[in-house]
Amino acid sequence: MKIAALTSVSGPYIVARYSALAIEFPQHKLYLLELGSVSAIYQWRSNFTDLPYQSIVLSELPAEEQSLTQLWSGLSKALAQIQPDVLVICGYGVPGMLPGLLWSLWHRKPAVLLSDTKADDAPRSSWKEALKGTIVRSYRAALVAGELHKQYLISLGMPEAAIWLGYDVVDNQIFHPDRIRHLPRPLGLERPYFLSIARFVPKKNLMTLISAYAAYRGKAGDRAWDLVLCGEGKLRPQIEALITQAQLESHVRLPGFLQQEDLLPYFAHAGCFVHASIQEEWGLVVNEAMAAGLPILLSERCGCFKELTIEGVNGFGFDPENISQLTELMLKISSGDLDLVSIGQAALAQIQKFSPDLFATGLMQAIDHATRSKQT
Repeated sequence: MKIAALTSVSGPYIVARYSALAIEFPQHKLYLLELGSVSAIYQWRSNFTDLPYQSIVLSELPAEEQSLTQLWSGLSKALAQIQPDVLVICGYGVPGMLPGLLWSLWHRKPAVLLSDTKADDAPRSSWKEALKGTIVRSYRAALVAGELHKQYLISLGMPEAAIWLGYDVVDNQIFHPDRIRHLPRPLGLERPYFLSIARFVPKKNLMTLISAYAAYRGKAGDRAWDLVLCGEGKLRPQIEALITQAQLESHVRLPGFLQQEDLLPYFAHAGCFVHASIQEEWGLVVNEAMAAGLPILLSERCGCFKELTIEGVNGFGFDPENISQLTELMLKISSGDLDLVSIGQAALAQIQKFSPDLFATGLMQAIDHATRSKQT
């Protein structure tokens, strides 16, 4: 069987997932079609070699900057050459994915949907949901991130029996404490620190995180941990201004956007990971932190919250709009009263359930269902 999978651009997550699929099911030929060589959103470097599948880059431009005509032209030419038996399509709102679905319908090839959208990600209108339902029902099967994402697809008309779990995973082994603990500590971070990694955009809620941290320092005094915010984005000037206003320049570090290998030392030496998003489809960086054996403080709005968090065992959840609650959790984590090693080990154990093997198995089950339903 020939499998053609569509993605906006390749990155560490994508490589880990499709490598697992290709290795576990070598009897099938896998093609990964990258709509662009770079992304307008994620600054990943595409320098992956010796891949167990064939990667085809359709354009040097980001998918977000291509017209529908350009996307259709590049996809249709590549798919005409491959002649896939099934398409795997990453979402229905991402540029280039709808042309992929249209190609599958026109050529009567079954399509599998990858989705981590849930009902509360954004305000919903009846006409938009009806349109989405028409699109979703054009797929023969789906692989989703978790139960909330499954329930949303069911509400749009996807049969429950056609949905599998396991979409949002990372290569856990890259972050394993045994692999990274010997990495040198990042310069200037001699004290314990909370770590957060996010794009500097409104939904990541970093202004609230900084406000909670400022209150935490006021209560913890000299025992307070530092805070490291890795990332970049349009809110950086406002974030820097808030840090200055709160007189936190010596305690909040902004290393900028870092590639995966450059993040590893920060994971290796952090005391706790914090993710404060007010809206998050899943939150793959939480997978990474847990794979590094870190206790987690996690917004209850994140799509991964119910699947990954065991309250009080591997971390704690919080209302991302409740500054005082997050402040108290920071105090609790850094108090010395908790066994953070045991909490981190529990996080590491929990994330092993969410591996690239889970993605590979779930996607192949969805593909098998899609191809069988085509025959019937």
